[in-house]
Amino acid sequence: MDSTTQNQEKSPTDAGLKLDTQVTAGRTGHRHAKRNWLDLLTVLIFLGDTLGVLGGLMIGFWVRFQSGWIPLQVDPTVIISSAPSNFTDYLQIFVVGIFFFHATFIYLGFYSLRTLCRFRPAAEILFRGIMFWVIAYVGVSLCLKFDPPISRLYAFLSFFCVLGMVLVWRWVVVRVLQVEYLMRNLRERFIIVGWTPEAERLVNSVLTENRHHYEVVGYVPSSGASTVQRHPGVPVLGALGEMERLLIDYRPDIVLLADVDLNAETTVGLANLCEKEYVQFKQIPSYFQILISGLQLEIMNGVPLLGVSELPLDKLENRLLKRFVDVVGAIVGLIISAPFIIICGILIYLESPGPIFYRQTRCGYKGKLFKIIKLRSMKLNAETKGAQWAVKDDPRRLRIGAFLRKWNLDELPQFWNVLNGEMSLVGPRPERPELIVKFKEEVPHYNARHVSKPGITGWAQVNGYRGDTSLVERVRFDLFYLENWNVWLDFQIMFQTFLRYDNAG
Repeated sequence: MDSTTQNQEKSPTDAGLKLDTQVTAGRTGHRHAKRNWLDLLTVLIFLGDTLGVLGGLMIGFWVRFQSGWIPLQVDPTVIISSAPSNFTDYLQIFVVGIFFFHATFIYLGFYSLRTLCRFRPAAEILFRGIMFWVIAYVGVSLCLKFDPPISRLYAFLSFFCVLGMVLVWRWVVVRVLQVEYLMRNLRERFIIVGWTPEAERLVNSVLTENRHHYEVVGYVPSSGASTVQRHPGVPVLGALGEMERLLIDYRPDIVLLADVDLNAETTVGLANLCEKEYVQFKQIPSYFQILISGLQLEIMNGVPLLGVSELPLDKLENRLLKRFVDVVGAIVGLIISAPFIIICGILIYLESPGPIFYRQTRCGYKGKLFKIIKLRSMKLNAETKGAQWAVKDDPRRLRIGAFLRKWNLDELPQFWNVLNGEMSLVGPRPERPELIVKFKEEVPHYNARHVSKPGITGWAQVNGYRGDTSLVERVRFDLFYLENWNVWLDFQIMFQTFLRYDNAG
């Protein structure tokens, strides 16, 4: 066969292949560029964190050993004869500190896109992990027996210095990334297929927060109709049958399937199409992603099964740790709150003579009933007509009761419930059994909250869901807490309880 014939036979195929290659390159090129930019940004922030940790350790060293503010004899862990004279004496200890910082915070997801673009998630992770870091830092340094030995007072000072340096650095990073050109190169664009309340909540979150690292491209109806009530800022891009064209035209990074009622064949086809076009395929649960962190694969008689087998608080060591924190916290809480309870009790009695404490039956762990103790914030016989849901500006309240409930002071006696093991410092708030009979039928997954002890405060409460607020949202936050429990989350919630009073009273 001559070359002319070969070229004639090859040219249509070659032209098509060349065109397909160009189209594919166009669709994926921007994703590679975005990934390269994110990788570069992550490396720069990693280096900045390294300098921040080193700077904090050096400042701690200077304050402890060179500033003259603290006499060497004050620190019993370092004697004068072996006290370091300059930074090079502590170089090995600096390296250990930097190594353990990065090991800790890489594990905690400190370098995910969510924490790079937003200060609050980064700060939460930093506060949660910094205590573990300093304990590991001191422990390993003592085990390695450096000479001169590590000073615990130096480690204590470095804890605050490193925390401050990294917080300031991450704040600067977030401020710089607010520049639209930079943020545009980081945002992940997504298309929503179908529409649900969860999709609405996600879109509202993205559209109302400028620093969000997601961008809503649009919406594709999962059926022929496109008249579904949706956010006005989300355009209809086209029909579900046009998804291949839509992926080419709009170049999303993610396709989110909100309609879980879509038939299996269509869902699999959509997932395969996303895989072919280098687009992430994800699915939004129809209501709540119940206890998803506990899903584990197990084999039964050779058949793989996926189910909820273990939550964080199902582990004995976690329950013991939480109980230890509860006991210590309850004892300290009772001691500190005793004067406030006495003063508030006198004010309650002066306004409404009668018992100052109010005992009420609540539903606790695994549905077990117990008597919760509160400072009385309502008039006597406020529930002669039966259990009633507390509402804003409840007319049954005492004047002092409004103050007590706004500042959470009516909850102080519950430290006794915690000490008795009926409650925890942190957990889903307990409700009346009469109300639960109704709630468990009307609110999906309501009783799933009872797999943990109820708490004086909780994740839902510090996020504003207390009093006369949405039970659906409250349950959603409670389930998030149960799925993601760790002791640092408990400390974070306790700290936020003193700062947030949304919907109190």
